[in-house]
Amino acid sequence: MPALRTALLQSSGELGDVAANLKILDEAAARAAAAGAGVLLAPELFLTGYAIGADMARLAEPADGPSARAVAAIAVRHGLAVGYGYPERDTERHGVLYNSAQLIGADGVPLARYRKTHLFGDFELKWFTPGERAVVQAELDGLTVGMMICYDVEFPENVRAHALAGTDLLLVPTALMHPAEIVPLSVVPVRAFENQLYIAYANRTGPEGDFEFVGLSTLAGPDGTARARAGRGEDLVVGDVDSDFLAASRAENPYLRDRRPGLYGPLV
Repeated sequence: MPALRTALLQSSGELGDVAANLKILDEAAARAAAAGAGVLLAPELFLTGYAIGADMARLAEPADGPSARAVAAIAVRHGLAVGYGYPERDTERHGVLYNSAQLIGADGVPLARYRKTHLFGDFELKWFTPGERAVVQAELDGLTVGMMICYDVEFPENVRAHALAGTDLLLVPTALMHPAEIVPLSVVPVRAFENQLYIAYANRTGPEGDFEFVGLSTLAGPDGTARARAGRGEDLVVGDVDSDFLAASRAENPYLRDRRPGLYGPLV
């Protein structure tokens, strides 16, 4: 099976300007497609910006809202899947917002919709309701692709749940802040190694309100190495998710085979 070339957009876009951010996403999709990518991942809350305060409620949209349709058009136009973060308005529960991510296929059809389960800090707790579904998956080019958002990946149980469910590539839109550089530099590669999967971790960058995003977007492989890594500024990096290498790595690494679940009951 050919490798799935994966592009990570590292950008904070334009704060509070959905139209401008869709344009940035469109341009990144064109560059990613030209590099042979089959999937492009943008950061957490990319469509609106992160530090937008009360505009979070104003700019939030349903999962199938106009911005989702615009992203679908981008995916079709450039012939690749697109994953991105956005604030989601629950159409059935008035006033309820989620910090969400969505993956749309190259044919414009939504493949996966995920709501962040572990909210970080007072800012997120003020605006969002935590999601209740830890493992969300889709099939993409012969791979099982999962989704989570930023802080979620820092909980080992979360990523292990994906490993046990058969996720091959975990897409993680992110808004990681200083001084937590250890996450892309160490935690993400370790998570990929201990769970024998690929992790695509696409971060925001630079100052935004009271936050300082650190960049360092990373595609980590099951051998614990960074197959692609951005610096601190705006960037688009590309790396391959190799299913043959993944199968060989899983055959050699005994972590999942050697688990003893009967001992772990006290953890939950």
